[in-house]
Amino acid sequence: MSGSGARDPAGFAVRVEETRGRRYPEWPHPYRNDYERDRDRIIHSRAFRRLEDKTQVFSRRYSDHFRTRLTHTLEVAQISRTVARVLRLNTDLTEALALAHDIGHPPFGHAGEATLDRLMRAFGDRFDHNLHALRIVETFEQKSPDFPGLNLTFEVREGIIKHSKDYSAEEFPELREYLLQRFPPLEGQLIDWADEIAYNCADLDDGYEARLLTVNQMRRGVPFFDRCWRAAACDHRAAPEKLQFNATLRRLLDVLVTDLIHHTEARVRQAGIRSVEGVRRARTRLASLSGRMGRENQRLKRFLHRNLYSHAALRADRETFTLAVEELFGFFLEHPRSLPKFYFEQTRREPVHRVVCDYIAGMTDHFLLDQHRRHLRP
Repeated sequence: MSGSGARDPAGFAVRVEETRGRRYPEWPHPYRNDYERDRDRIIHSRAFRRLEDKTQVFSRRYSDHFRTRLTHTLEVAQISRTVARVLRLNTDLTEALALAHDIGHPPFGHAGEATLDRLMRAFGDRFDHNLHALRIVETFEQKSPDFPGLNLTFEVREGIIKHSKDYSAEEFPELREYLLQRFPPLEGQLIDWADEIAYNCADLDDGYEARLLTVNQMRRGVPFFDRCWRAAACDHRAAPEKLQFNATLRRLLDVLVTDLIHHTEARVRQAGIRSVEGVRRARTRLASLSGRMGRENQRLKRFLHRNLYSHAALRADRETFTLAVEELFGFFLEHPRSLPKFYFEQTRREPVHRVVCDYIAGMTDHFLLDQHRRHLRP
């Protein structure tokens, strides 16, 4: 099953001809299939463009060389499409899901998401970036006079919800249509792994560029990185450290992606899966790293949490951003007429705290800080 080049799709690949369709029927396009159209609608959405100014790990205060949520998304799409092609999955569906997987993230990375979720729980509610992404494509993006939202296919909407976690129909009755009792197709399952591989490798790179991580520190703390470093340094003995480091990251990324492909392929074969329905009804999700590589990956994640994400330099930024989100949230709760007209009108149909959360979640980093200065620090 492994290899390169164009080949027939696997029996367990999603076929666009068998899509469950769109909420609002549309005429087919003469030369783009439904998943290609979904991909293009996502790329042309405002939510996708705003990812350019949403923090991945480092804010723009450091440099404009570091990953943003947008460039991270493009890296995830590249990895996902490669894995899907080798496994003979539907690459168009995979690419659409990869490009959409982060559009529900609020400003300031995971700190922004944690803050909004904490504020919402005071009202017995919650913030979940997957659920917010669904609200974006179903409601907030208005591109056509014929329907609300982007009118994406069922499979893309399902993947937005289910690519990284499972939801129960009892707790989320509003999501019942998305087959919550079954797993998503492999095209959806692989997105979360591509996401993790992309950000683990990228965060090592950005941490090194920011001089918050050193090569020796990474070699001591991550044996997997050390093995890749020794192999890369052996091949490039005369190269400067930076270029040896780049070669190490390429090797590390390749090992992780190759393991994801081979182990997923083996699990599908061992389970005797031959159809999309077989993937959906399997005993567990089938896309995954092998046990050994999964442990290596977990050790890398722990290293990043201890040495990068908890670094004092990033912690100071998080505290500043968290306070700005909290104060702006409180301001709009008390002054809902200060919301833009679209959002203020929403308060007649939904609780004010939900509308305020939706508005803030859609902001870019800079726009939120501008709004904070305008309303709270004039």
